[in-house]
Amino acid sequence: MSLNWKEINLVLEELALENSHIQKIRQPDYHSLIFEQYKPGGRFTLYIGLKQGNTRIHSLSRKIQGEKKLQRFAQFLRSRILGGRIIGACQLGGQRIVKLTVLRGGETTLLWVRLWGGAGNVIVTDDSGTILDAFYRRPKREEISGKKYNPEAILDITISQKDEGYEVRDLPGTGSFNERVERYYFQNETADILSSLRRQAEVALEKRKTAFSITLERIRDKNETYQKIERYKHFGDLITSNIHTIKKGDTVLLTEDFLDPGTTLEIELSPTRSPSENAEHYYRKYRKARKGLGRLEKQKHEIETEMTELENTLSRVCESTDELFLRSVAGSGRKTKTKREKHSPPGLAFTSGLFTILVGRTAKENDELLRNHVRGNDFWLHARDFPGAYVFIKYIPGKSVPLDTLLDAGNLALHYSKGKASGKGDLYYTQVKYLRRAKQGKTGTVLPTHEKNLAVRLDPSRIEKLQKAKQDLSSPV
Repeated sequence: MSLNWKEINLVLEELALENSHIQKIRQPDYHSLIFEQYKPGGRFTLYIGLKQGNTRIHSLSRKIQGEKKLQRFAQFLRSRILGGRIIGACQLGGQRIVKLTVLRGGETTLLWVRLWGGAGNVIVTDDSGTILDAFYRRPKREEISGKKYNPEAILDITISQKDEGYEVRDLPGTGSFNERVERYYFQNETADILSSLRRQAEVALEKRKTAFSITLERIRDKNETYQKIERYKHFGDLITSNIHTIKKGDTVLLTEDFLDPGTTLEIELSPTRSPSENAEHYYRKYRKARKGLGRLEKQKHEIETEMTELENTLSRVCESTDELFLRSVAGSGRKTKTKREKHSPPGLAFTSGLFTILVGRTAKENDELLRNHVRGNDFWLHARDFPGAYVFIKYIPGKSVPLDTLLDAGNLALHYSKGKASGKGDLYYTQVKYLRRAKQGKTGTVLPTHEKNLAVRLDPSRIEKLQKAKQDLSSPV
């Protein structure tokens, strides 16, 4: 609740602003002004508050924390009235408009401090009533530079019967009325600020809890898949123990399960791999899954620890009166992000011998593969004269790409391009480190260097074989 007209009169009576000099002007925030005054007998500070519902004027004894950079209106006041003398300070009847008359260097400036609860403002005019500037510029009210403002001429400044119903409140505490007004309003504002910050902090913490819960659910789903890892090692052991019975080109191994005598297992084989390569394929899946399981357990522990800390922080927030602490927690909702999971590459993935081939079918998939899923030594292929897929052969340290794998990748590049219908075409290929992004080009556009040419005739049987060896990217192993 803002000050009523009788309370404003009492404040002005206690302040005795006449003949005080303006030594300093500050604007600590976006709704208040501070004047440091001097008059024979001592110094004092004047506070003008324009916050909606809390408009007021009174002396100030406390320091305002977190003062902002000097704002536009305060800069104007410094240039206009700093060092001047207040020669008049009065309220216009019961209208809650305080008129301050400031004289500096023979020039008179009028400050109209309007303390209306929903439309507070400080409007500065010259002695003719022309507006020089305003704390809040409001064009709809014509409260802008160059317009006229003279409330004495347009308002009935007599005290009406309804105004006579207002009384000076008996504000709690001791001291002068100015001191009690200061204490009352700042305590209320602090309580409102703390209440608002608590709500913001609680919302921020709940958002983080929700994000952590979603991540934990994903970890549980992946964990169920990873729990099957032992079967990959078992398949590798069975292939190794039967390696003398397997030849390249076989698609399946039927063998007795030595862990369950009398039971026959059917193990899928890749016809393009040798028996030892098929065994290594399952061992590699086992090692990858085991590492993934270890990472999941670590991530799960970290998130559960953070959720426990969140619960403790939430308990503190509900009881805290520490504004800095509440602000830091409230701001954490904008700053803190949960750790991002490592996503599978988009598009398609195929197996060619020991090598993995990635295929991006759209510009978006091509760009995502380039940015996050390939490295400098990987090979890139693309149809020379047709729009189409980017094809990448993932590099294996110490191994060169065999011709058979290069032809597999070339067939895929032609198959997933506009040149598929012609049945043949030229491709160029180079390593990813020799690709340069086209400035202001479309998504995924690159300019290759050190490229080589590869002439490919589409081989349906090769494509069919690759489709059978296609990897399921939705699976974590």
